Amino acid sequence: MIRRLLLVLAMLPFAAAAVVIRDDVDDARYRIEASAFPALADMPGEGHGVLIAPGWVLTAAHAAPMEGMGATIAINGKRYGVDRVLLHPGFKRMPDALGKEAMATGSPSRIHAFLATSDDIALIRLAAPASDVPPVALYWGTGEAGQVAALIGKGATGNGATGLVPNGSHRTTLRRAYNAITGGNERYLWYRFDRPPQGLPLEGVLGNGDSGGPLLIEDQGAWKLVGLGSWITAVPEHALEAGFYGQVVHNVRVSRYIDWIEDVMCRNGGACRQP
Repeated sequence: MIRRLLLVLAMLPFAAAAVVIRDDVDDARYRIEASAFPALADMPGEGHGVLIAPGWVLTAAHAAPMEGMGATIAINGKRYGVDRVLLHPGFKRMPDALGKEAMATGSPSRIHAFLATSDDIALIRLAAPASDVPPVALYWGTGEAGQVAALIGKGATGNGATGLVPNGSHRTTLRRAYNAITGGNERYLWYRFDRPPQGLPLEGVLGNGDSGGPLLIEDQGAWKLVGLGSWITAVPEHALEAGFYGQVVHNVRVSRYIDWIEDVMCRNGGACRQP
């Protein structure tokens, strides 16, 4: 219930065909083959992550498999067991009371405030390495704002004029869209879903079921991971809905967690950076 509220309410638990598109562009232009991004990891049921080392997947904490799920993660058509899920110590689980309050009042403002203070990031150690899939490099810089980024997912789809398809599946066809990163802080990067004609030719945002999905920018000739889909700020007229023009998507700012990522992998059997 909370995972769905995160997106439906104002959290984009992108454990969400994914990607919400422009209403004036053919959906076929957004669809891509799985081979275009083999490092995408499908969480159990819904949600995504990204392979960043042969035995490691990075995702949003709220989209990570929970203890006792006996889950497997699919990467490039193969399933891998989960050896361990390591949540950032600053991750906060949203209280049920906040979701109930938002549904009762029609205002997700307190949810937004809560999510903004949470470190929504997790590492997953696989039981066996995905050795045949090239990992995605992390972005180490600080120049994300102003960059045009690609976002990829298989979650719920729809268009900016009418929102998500009612009762649509949270796991569909793989899609890729683009958006311009407009700002960031110590935890998150964000972009806005602009309506035509202001939006990019393939403007889009993530949908329900795309939590943990990748946000990528091109840097030094390669696509690098800068963000993970986390939550949205909805426009007032659609305060408890996702997928409409004007909404702002918040993505975990990967560059601010580089030290934590490397330290966790080093202490849990992964490669350690040389001094």
